[in-house]
Amino acid sequence: MNEVIRAIKERRSIRSFKKDQVAEEQLTAILEAGEYAASGMGNQLVKAVCVQDPEIIAQMSRLNAQVMGMDIDPFYGAPTVVVVFGSTQSATTVEDGSLVIGNLMLAAFAEGVDSCWIHRAKEVFESEEGKALKAKWGLDDTWVGVGNCILGYRDGELPEAPARLPGRTIRA
Repeated sequence: MNEVIRAIKERRSIRSFKKDQVAEEQLTAILEAGEYAASGMGNQLVKAVCVQDPEIIAQMSRLNAQVMGMDIDPFYGAPTVVVVFGSTQSATTVEDGSLVIGNLMLAAFAEGVDSCWIHRAKEVFESEEGKALKAKWGLDDTWVGVGNCILGYRDGELPEAPARLPGRTIRA
């Protein structure tokens, strides 16, 4: 089977991580794959902020949980969080950022790293604390959160894929 198709079929969202940090060579390959995501009109108006500082991850986790009104770790203990931002100057901000996250997750799988898409980046980075983090990273208010991609090594077995629902593809 083609390696890309295999990765698409076998990749799973992981929600339990070991504390081990992602190896630098793997992380570099994953982040580079994100840069090669398709974008509307080829505009490449997406930025990815890779966070490995445990204190900043804890802060983002707390803010993310607050959006949900819960007291949990939405990042599931992952040692790396890649926050994807899209530009308000693009008509395809959400789509472009989503493609970046998809590339990150597929590349992670290909590199032996596990991942999961975590929502609520938009709300987190609209908060005052979130805006302060963006400013620290050199991003102004023209950059909006699209999503978070958590990365690490799973603590447990790779889950089975749920059965695919029939009738989701229509050939016309």
